[in-house]
Amino acid sequence: MPTDDLLLREQLVDALQKGNAHVDIFSALKGFPEEHYGKKPHGAPHSAWQLLEHIRFTLNDLLVFSTNSNYTAPKWPDAYWPKEDAPKNPAAWKTSVKALQADLNAFEKLLRNPESNLYARIPWGDGQSLLHEALLAIDHSSYHVGQLMMLRKQLEADA
Repeated sequence: MPTDDLLLREQLVDALQKGNAHVDIFSALKGFPEEHYGKKPHGAPHSAWQLLEHIRFTLNDLLVFSTNSNYTAPKWPDAYWPKEDAPKNPAAWKTSVKALQADLNAFEKLLRNPESNLYARIPWGDGQSLLHEALLAIDHSSYHVGQLMMLRKQLEADA
């Protein structure tokens, strides 16, 4: 029988990687039409590219904050959102997806590591813990995956 701590770690990883009550990030991105990467339908504040890059950048920022005592916060909001609506080319999209997967895998490894204290305050933070950062990553990603799915539906309806 797993300990409560092991069960919590498993559930955090599950929520981070699988989405559970909603589609996971990689299912939302799979087969996203290249011609729609940079499009914003009427009223949409962000393109798919901007959402992908924002999710990727923010997840990486949370991971770096959680693990690097020399962490310096990027400038909010400028550093967290790309200015360009579209990637330079389809390879840039694929590179971003791969980087997102690598950071999700690194976060998973960190969460599964029994040496990683979920509850201790991060010394260079102002009260955050690894548990807090994991919950923030889950919440933040799921919110923007919802936006990505809505955007995809709008773009398909407009096509």
